[in-house]
Amino acid sequence: MQEEIKIYTYPDPILRTRSSIIENIDGSTQILIDKMAKTMYSAPGIGLAAIQIGQPVRLVVYDLAQWHDDNKKPSVLINPEIIMAEGEVMHEEACLSVLDFSAEVKRSAKIKVRGVDRNGDPVDIEAEDLLAICLQHEIDHLNGVLFIDHISSLKRSLYKKRIKKGLKK
Repeated sequence: MQEEIKIYTYPDPILRTRSSIIENIDGSTQILIDKMAKTMYSAPGIGLAAIQIGQPVRLVVYDLAQWHDDNKKPSVLINPEIIMAEGEVMHEEACLSVLDFSAEVKRSAKIKVRGVDRNGDPVDIEAEDLLAICLQHEIDHLNGVLFIDHISSLKRSLYKKRIKKGLKK
């Protein structure tokens, strides 16, 4: 049985690392994808960026249907980039790396993302609603940005104080 993969949590500095482009999709990339999917499902979450498990590469797995479907089939995006964004929407977000906290975050309502899948085939995704929010959230991780960076400084400082208090225990 595979050991549990650690999800790094705020304020770990690795979460502020900008992830590198994956130049070669090889066997180790495939193993990483499978580990990430398993970790995401067991957490449980709807998305996971490689940096959240300490791997600073531009790789995201996600599955919005995971609670509704026993046939789990995670989607994979390698080297994703947002090439179009329009409109605005507010949505409640949480994060596997930001424990016990959620907040309303302003995101683009509609986006287009370009990347490649686990086989290296080009992928273009036009997304809105929860998929758009999930992809923006995960791509932020690849750039060292957390969803709490999008909330008011007051809410962020209250969360930081709560975390510091918890770390002292």
